[in-house]
Amino acid sequence: MKASIITIGDEILIGQIVDTNSVSIAKHLNSAGIVVREKISIGDDRSQIVETVTRSMENAQVTVITGGLGPTKDDITKKTLAELFHSDMRYDETVAAHVEKMLTARGIEFNDLNRSQALVPTCCTVLFNAYGTAPGMWFERDGHVVVSLPGVPYEMEHLMQDEVMPRLKAHFSLRQIVHRTMITAGLAESMLAKRIENWENALPPYLKLAYLPNPGAVRLRLSAYEVEGESVAREIDRQFEALRKLIPEYFIGFETASIQELVHGILTERGLTLATAESCTGGVIAARFTAMPGASAYFRGGVVAYSNEAKADILGVDADDIARYGAVSEQVVRQMAEGARRVARADYAVATSGIAGPTGGSPEKPVGTVWIAVATPRETIALCKQCGADRSQVIDRASAFAIALLRDALQGK
Repeated sequence: MKASIITIGDEILIGQIVDTNSVSIAKHLNSAGIVVREKISIGDDRSQIVETVTRSMENAQVTVITGGLGPTKDDITKKTLAELFHSDMRYDETVAAHVEKMLTARGIEFNDLNRSQALVPTCCTVLFNAYGTAPGMWFERDGHVVVSLPGVPYEMEHLMQDEVMPRLKAHFSLRQIVHRTMITAGLAESMLAKRIENWENALPPYLKLAYLPNPGAVRLRLSAYEVEGESVAREIDRQFEALRKLIPEYFIGFETASIQELVHGILTERGLTLATAESCTGGVIAARFTAMPGASAYFRGGVVAYSNEAKADILGVDADDIARYGAVSEQVVRQMAEGARRVARADYAVATSGIAGPTGGSPEKPVGTVWIAVATPRETIALCKQCGADRSQVIDRASAFAIALLRDALQGK
């Protein structure tokens, strides 16, 4: 069973808004065993809508459309679909009463434009939108289903959950799609692939492995399509347990697990405390920890020592070492970590100092050079990482590498 997702709106194409609807719709469809074959964004153009929907109906059994259902002239989806399905329009009294009630409560006039929201193609099944004025619409032709939903994300979400998915499950005989994802950290994608090559080659043919790299981590997703879900889920669990034993030092967890959650758990369980001293990462490491509930049990504080003066005055870094070795150096980042640990009276401290760019690099220290250090009760560990050339990428990667180094120190690696 295959589906296409079509998002309609010029605002998507010009980058004025981010399309989050297709992500949510794809998750709903996948969870029911419907394979999403494509996601397409198009403008508010009649011919483009007709062409795209027609092509989708030729290649998939389900088409889900969002957007273009407002009351103004630029929203043409409803009229275009009526033409496509050779349908007249009718006035739906239930929709009209709902729209009038909703607008009156908000002090908005129920004018002709708003009344037009109750005009729907005669051939469609109306999907009641309890959270907005534009109803959803369900069309059928030759075994194919086309669903049109409003573009407002929370309205779309409620309609997908309450109306569309129950109808799709009742309309089609669906088999399951099973996905499970393992999170690893500490090995680059190519190195990880080489390490687990034999395991991957021995996977059953119905299981597909995908490598999904992120800054500081690689996600491994096992997927099976249109299968008997329970037995396949058990096989995926068995395969991942075998993999976890192959790479125990790089295993983080499953699904949305993160390395900071792993560190959070270790610090909480052991009753240890943490501080941060950040230069190029600008507080991102501290933010990743304090975003988690319960961080107050161990997080003592963080310093964003961006200037050399702050490094010296707050963290006690030797000004002569800054002048001699530069702020981006092993000598300085070690002192930053030790200073943060001392000032915050923490058990552990992590520090970063680097060149995030786009300027400030040199042949010896190009943009993306970041020194990272972790001060522990026993020693201070430091390493240098090249974190890319884009500023946001450098910050993201450096933060991930720093937390990974902290994890290794906590685990005695």
